[in-house]
Amino acid sequence: MAPLIKVAIVGASGETGQSIVNGLLSSSDANFVCATNFIIYSLQIAYIQQEIKALTRPESVSKPINEDLKSRGVEIVPVNLSGPLDKLIEVLSGVDVVISAIFFGSLGDEIPLANAAKAAGVKRFVQSAFMVVIPPRGVVDFREKKEENFNYIQKIRLPYTYIDAGWWYQITLPRLPSGRLDYLLPASQPEQPIGLDGTVPSALADIRDVGRYVAKIITDPRALNKKVHVYNEVHTRDQVYDLLESVSGEKLDRQYISEADAKGRIEKARLALEQNPADSSAFGMLSVSQLFFSWGIRGDNTPEYAAYLGYLSSKDLYPDFEFTTLKDYMIEAIGGKGKGVYQGR
Repeated sequence: MAPLIKVAIVGASGETGQSIVNGLLSSSDANFVCATNFIIYSLQIAYIQQEIKALTRPESVSKPINEDLKSRGVEIVPVNLSGPLDKLIEVLSGVDVVISAIFFGSLGDEIPLANAAKAAGVKRFVQSAFMVVIPPRGVVDFREKKEENFNYIQKIRLPYTYIDAGWWYQITLPRLPSGRLDYLLPASQPEQPIGLDGTVPSALADIRDVGRYVAKIITDPRALNKKVHVYNEVHTRDQVYDLLESVSGEKLDRQYISEADAKGRIEKARLALEQNPADSSAFGMLSVSQLFFSWGIRGDNTPEYAAYLGYLSSKDLYPDFEFTTLKDYMIEAIGGKGKGVYQGR
């Protein structure tokens, strides 16, 4: 009889959460590794039954996205993460894996979730990482909060897997002069400049593949109490522009930015946030500016830096993983068949 994996997800309605749910629902196999006397054997399981709970705020239960998840067999469970701990423990009782895809502005809610998971005997906790590779401190503010949560998880000895993913294809492509890609991009999304001379490499991934990677990782004993870096390909910004010009037949304008100017954008955004701490758009602009400085100027988002920080690589764990190439994504997007992210938000 196929094993039953019980998974609870927080943030299933978000972009990352939806990808993870899709990955779990479409998963038809998983690689398990058993170690005996230091000899590793690979055992292929034909099918893993999965029971998925989506934990959501009580006032959000009837939202269309949750109704859609319910129609696909996902159990929608109303719960207040800042409410009584006993209720949260009850909800997580019998759950094998808890996956947090909480919005990075609400990371404080992860602490009671971790406490409840520990008390309920959850076998693996996947915190809300799912970001490009960033130094733990000193570069991106919200990454420091993720690190605090990670340290807390280790302090209470909660079994974990920490997963970071490549910068999404869906927010990688610049706009085309013809406007053929505008349908994929929110109207308010500013055009990202090109860092330095355009030769800074960055690991990229299709968000749809991220969920498929997660479906494999959460049942893989090699990833228990480890950090894992998942990505599809590595490209510089100039390479992205070159490839898009080749696929689209259009010529792109290239705006480069210096390190000093990139730092200036961060300081401008930080000042705006300090003047109005409740302004979510200022918080978003600071985060975007800091992220760009990390992957576009410093060059942090690479497999080499991930290895330096102690991450396992998806390329080593799953060498046969069939991912979407950046070129294939471009062809799909230019053909009008792509799906954007953060649209209508």
